[in-house]
Amino acid sequence: MKNKIFMYLFIFTLLIVVFQYVNSKNILDDSAKRMETLKTQNTALKAQVEAQNLELSDLSLFDLRHNQMAKDYFYNKSLDIDALIPFLQNELYKLNEVDGEHPLIPYAASEGKKMQFNTIKMLNHRWIIADFTDGHFEGELLIKYFISSDQKVDFEVLDYLLYTR
Repeated sequence: MKNKIFMYLFIFTLLIVVFQYVNSKNILDDSAKRMETLKTQNTALKAQVEAQNLELSDLSLFDLRHNQMAKDYFYNKSLDIDALIPFLQNELYKLNEVDGEHPLIPYAASEGKKMQFNTIKMLNHRWIIADFTDGHFEGELLIKYFISSDQKVDFEVLDYLLYTR
């Protein structure tokens, strides 16, 4: 009787060990598959981040915030570039509120609407690029700007285009 109990106990223990082995092997295989999937995804994401960084560096080439020569120009004139960019953008956006036709946009608005600036980007210490629309027609302007010693800003349109539909 005692031998049978030990035999059953041994068989039961053997079954538990086999179950644990099979279960652990399945868990390890799943972990290995998951690890390979994550490595593949990680490689793809690293490539995507690298491509995004390249694109960002290309986009920042023509941006006042990343143009050291233009920043030095304003530094030599004792102007704070972090305050200057919003100031210049606000000066241009104020022109959206002028009654009648827009003073810088050389196109008349359609159907009783008004041409207004949407996006303004500071290229360097002399040029601004801006896009405009009246809700139907849209275009872009290249603007030259000057800041006088009394902090007055003068804008001059260098070139412009209107997109056709």
